[in-house]
Amino acid sequence: MTPVLFVAIAVAGGLGAAARFVLDGVVRARTTQRTTFPVGTFVINATGSLLLGLVVGLTSAQLLPETLHAVVGAGFLGGYTTFSTASFETVRLLQERRLGAAALNGFGMLALCVVLATAGLILGSAL
Repeated sequence: MTPVLFVAIAVAGGLGAAARFVLDGVVRARTTQRTTFPVGTFVINATGSLLLGLVVGLTSAQLLPETLHAVVGAGFLGGYTTFSTASFETVRLLQERRLGAAALNGFGMLALCVVLATAGLILGSAL
């Protein structure tokens, strides 16, 4: 890996984390009064999975160079998505004895993210 690629991935990761922070804040502001379910993290991980599938599909179809795949995939989307926050929020829901919400957050997010990553991969490969 070249130093330029390393810096590009690092900068993209920071931008992805900032995008996650902003989007989570927007979603929380719009849903806080209606739910305490972690909708922001759910939306972020779902959209990130779809986009990563799309990036991988475009790369496999040779429509996106490997270096851009690394910058967008590992960098931006690596900073944007958040498995650790999703895991923590699932544990918090379990501690609150909100078993249905915990199951939806843990298993539902996993299932939806796999489906969306697959859809993105298929779409990116088909272009």
